[in-house]
Amino acid sequence: MLTRIICIIAFLAVPLLAIAWGFFGHEKINRHAIYSLPPSMVAFYKLHTDYPVKHSTDPDKRRYLLPDEGPRHYIDLDHYPPQMRDSLAIPWKQAVAKFGLDSLQPHGVLPRHFETMMYRLTAAFICRDVAAILKVSAELGHYVADAHVPLHSTANHNGQLTGQHGIHGLWESRIPELLADAEFDVWAGKAAYIREPRAFIWRVIGESAAAADSVLMIEKRLSQSWPADARYAWENRKGKLTRSYASDYTKAYNHKMGDMVERRMRSAMLAVACCWYTAWANAGQPPLQMINNTKLPDVVEKEQEQLEQGFQAGKIFGREH
Repeated sequence: MLTRIICIIAFLAVPLLAIAWGFFGHEKINRHAIYSLPPSMVAFYKLHTDYPVKHSTDPDKRRYLLPDEGPRHYIDLDHYPPQMRDSLAIPWKQAVAKFGLDSLQPHGVLPRHFETMMYRLTAAFICRDVAAILKVSAELGHYVADAHVPLHSTANHNGQLTGQHGIHGLWESRIPELLADAEFDVWAGKAAYIREPRAFIWRVIGESAAAADSVLMIEKRLSQSWPADARYAWENRKGKLTRSYASDYTKAYNHKMGDMVERRMRSAMLAVACCWYTAWANAGQPPLQMINNTKLPDVVEKEQEQLEQGFQAGKIFGREH
């Protein structure tokens, strides 16, 4: 009876219906996170690899359906005075009481939503609900990966304040798509238990925020030494001619940053694995080989149809990257 109550509370607490790293990056992060899991978990996730990989991008698609989805992907840490930032890392109800929802929501709630998703994944493991485990694992991986992107921690998220519009896609999509498979080391190490998830996510965001100025400054200086017609190129992407950053410029930018993108991607892979492992451990380490229900319930299937329809319609709510 207690297990059933936990399941019901977990999935009613936050509505089911509520592009960082690009689709390529998110899929790669979730895929490689699986290999950092302990043996007691890796067999289950490898058996179901397609789901957490394919659906790692569902939260981005949900931005085309729900206005409230966008703020879950970022937090504009530089919006808050330095002396105030430490006081943000408190339980959500306390933060709302202290600062007001209208002051917090517009500038991003990624840390809060991370905690919600950790709770939901733990509940899914307790319930031994394979559909929920896979769904929440896929989406939790997305938000954890977003927290590792420096431009998800600043109000100047797409260089729109410094004449660098498009830098978001350059850093988190173009570089990984061009270089990750050929050059990045993606062995992230073994997952470890996270004792304080709130402190963990705020540490990740703090690291991202510390790198944001470098991300912007390095590209600004590089762009000043490259003519515009050499910075961009037209490429065929999925049958459409698309203007993108030229390969040479992308490689030059990545070189100037050192291994920043590779390092943050690898860190995201390990962090995702640690979160999955922690939720499973907090659920009492249920034997995953005993879970055989693999059919998604109708409500989940219906949501997938809605996500695809909204995404194909192409009208996003909230700010663009």
